[in-house]
Amino acid sequence: MSSSMSPLDPLLHDILTSRVYDVAHETPLDPAARLSKRLGNTILLKREDEQPVFSFKIRGAYNKIAQLTEAERTRGIIAASAGNHAQGVAYSARKLGLRAVIVMPQTTPQIKVDAVRDMGAEVVLVGDTYADAQAHCDKLVAETGMTFIHPFDDPLVIAGQGTIGDEILRHRQGRLAAIFVPVGGGGLIAGIAGYVKAIRPEVKVIGVEPFENDAMYRSVLAGQRVRLDHVGLFADGVAVREPGILTFPIVQQSVDGIERVTNDEICAAIKDIFDDTRSVMEPAGALGVAGLKTWVAREGVRDQELVAVLSGANMNFDRLRFVAERADVGGAHEALLAVTIPERAGAFREFCATIGRRVVTEFNYRLSGRDRAHIFVGIATESRGDAIAIESLLASRGYETVDLTDNEVAKLHVRHMVGGRAPEARQERLCRFEFPERPGALMQFLEKLGGRWNISLFHYRNHGADFGRVLAGFEVPDEQMSEFQQFLDGLGYDHVHEDDNAAYSFFLR
Repeated sequence: MSSSMSPLDPLLHDILTSRVYDVAHETPLDPAARLSKRLGNTILLKREDEQPVFSFKIRGAYNKIAQLTEAERTRGIIAASAGNHAQGVAYSARKLGLRAVIVMPQTTPQIKVDAVRDMGAEVVLVGDTYADAQAHCDKLVAETGMTFIHPFDDPLVIAGQGTIGDEILRHRQGRLAAIFVPVGGGGLIAGIAGYVKAIRPEVKVIGVEPFENDAMYRSVLAGQRVRLDHVGLFADGVAVREPGILTFPIVQQSVDGIERVTNDEICAAIKDIFDDTRSVMEPAGALGVAGLKTWVAREGVRDQELVAVLSGANMNFDRLRFVAERADVGGAHEALLAVTIPERAGAFREFCATIGRRVVTEFNYRLSGRDRAHIFVGIATESRGDAIAIESLLASRGYETVDLTDNEVAKLHVRHMVGGRAPEARQERLCRFEFPERPGALMQFLEKLGGRWNISLFHYRNHGADFGRVLAGFEVPDEQMSEFQQFLDGLGYDHVHEDDNAAYSFFLR
């Protein structure tokens, strides 16, 4: 690389003079034997989940805080975070004997709040989202003069994360082909890519984002920073609306590509990592493996040495239920189908004979008519191609079949509601909502809905996440649809119309 590439020269210096090892330690590159065999490549896992706060964030936070001036330290430090950055800042402040204030959304799981308080930091709970917490943090900085520690967009934070790249290259002197890195605001990948491209430019550095949090992907595509209107909250560690001012040009210059993955693929990656390490990653922590699998499948790569960064393991226990439900779908090990069969004696037996000795993972049915029956069925599969073969087999035997494997309403709600038809419901309108998950939140949601339109369907299930998910049906006459839409827009909750959803049509309408 030429000397004119200015962002990388000071970054390389900052990485090599980083203070991270006062608190962090070099993490291993563990082989993933089962995943390697399945993918036909040597897969190595960079175990940042083994840091003192179970996340890489301690590197950048400490490197920044350790190099503050005496005046900056005296004023105390402050950060806005609902997760790993908060713990990194709190841990570093305790190590250096500094006052720390962490502003967190009220929706932050109690386990994370307690972890930060246990490290001696003061916690301020404000608002429902990270944006609310950040706005209050900015206000406190202006009022108190405390020193703000940015989660990713700071040269010393980026450099602290870049020490991971240094460790990977020192531990693997051989034929390393590519490194897969989770991407949120870009601090982690900017640090790793900046270092790797300066030392071994032939090694690919590939970022990984969820489809619903793909700000960096869109920004690289557009050639400028793009701000998302909405971010998904499943992989909350990378739920960032816009890449950093400092990180984006480094990513533009140094990163070879960005893979995007679904939440189901993330769940499958969590299971893959568990199978090889017996460790449970948080969703953002498993992104590297999810993207690696997608890249290998598309590129047809074999016999290469590939590294995935496991960025964190601060998983809420309650969320494991959701992960377990979705892992097989994300790994193409389960197909979810709506199948229409004749409503007569022996029809179930004939259907089961058709699918043969395949494992049925789920089977939901309730009488809804005298001519035809709709069944919701899950079938274990070996691959996506295997699922397509099952659909073709059923179609060849005369069964009307609809694939619901990628249908979010089916997976989140309908599979738990099959048989809930309401013949008396009239002009039903189906909507899917998200709302902040905190004590009393469901009741507040219902109070906001009020009694203007009759609720004809309602399904809510807690998945251990920061946001609750609701499926609701309302009886709304055609002439009131405009007023109904104004009502929805004024609720203040993210919503999606699902009137035409196939799972709804088959099992609930």
